[in-house]
Amino acid sequence: MAAASPPAGEFPRKSDLAYARLRDLILSGVLQPGSALNQATLARTIGISTTPLREALRRLKEQGLVELDAHRDARVAPLDAAEARDLLELRRSLDPLSAGLAAERRTASDIAEIRRALEGLASLPSDPSPAQLDTHRRFHAAVYRASHNDLLVETLDGLWDKSDRYRRHALEVERTEEERQRRAEEHRLLVEAVVDRDSEGAAALMHRHVESSLGARAAWRLAGGAGTP
Repeated sequence: MAAASPPAGEFPRKSDLAYARLRDLILSGVLQPGSALNQATLARTIGISTTPLREALRRLKEQGLVELDAHRDARVAPLDAAEARDLLELRRSLDPLSAGLAAERRTASDIAEIRRALEGLASLPSDPSPAQLDTHRRFHAAVYRASHNDLLVETLDGLWDKSDRYRRHALEVERTEEERQRRAEEHRLLVEAVVDRDSEGAAALMHRHVESSLGARAAWRLAGGAGTP
């Protein structure tokens, strides 16, 4: 199930409400990759007209989550092996960079936030809710912010948005308990490296973490299982 979006009154514009609701439905898997989007039905469900809905769809298209054609037909963008590969290649470089900078620049408040996020982490089930996915985003976002490089944080936030659907795809194959424990240990060691100001160690740990991530597994699956997941 999708996590509940904030109440409609919290959105300044109806298109913002439509965007948030549709994005939740797509990232939660309620609206499956490749599925058609009936705009009239969606507008009635959300309680808005089709005009703000179309604006929301255009925003989602810019993020690569929706496809629109000249006739205003819309569908959820299908998962794409090339995009999964591109996301993985970028994260191989940028996530370790953020971890290394975090180890150099972290403040006491950064450390506190990273530790709070680590405490909230739990292994993801095969059909995670947006809230469960968000626990992992909170942890990585805390590391990103500790880099104190605003452009890097903005870029990695955007990559994370695009990656959640691929993480869900990867989770269709159940992970072993050993894999779960290894991921948890990687998170713990990464925090230690950041706290100890071990820039090289933090970057190396994050690189290994990305190489064995759900995004890497999704890229491997979508490429037909060629190479190492």
